[in-house]
Amino acid sequence: MKIALLALLGLAFGAVGGAALGISAGLAWIQIFKTSNFEGDSSMLVFFTFMPLGAVIGGIGGALLFAVLAIRDAEIAIEHEPVRRRDR
Repeated sequence: MKIALLALLGLAFGAVGGAALGISAGLAWIQIFKTSNFEGDSSMLVFFTFMPLGAVIGGIGGALLFAVLAIRDAEIAIEHEPVRRRDR
C-alpha cells in the first residue's frame, strides 16, 4: 500500500513539475526558433503541446522514481536490535 501511495504522490508531483518544465521549454522554443505569434500561435504551441508533454513525462518519471524508492526502502529495511546495556 505504501508503494502505491508513494507512486501516486510521485505522479502528482511529477506532473506539476513536468508541466512547469514543459512551459519553460516551450517559451525557450519560441524564443530560439522565432515562432509566429499571429492569433496566439506561440501560446497555443506552449500550452497545448509542451505543457501536456512535460506533464505526462514528468508524471511517469515521478511515479517511477517514487515507486523505486519505496521498493528499495522496503527491501533495505532492517530491524535494529536494541542496544544492550553493559553491567558494571
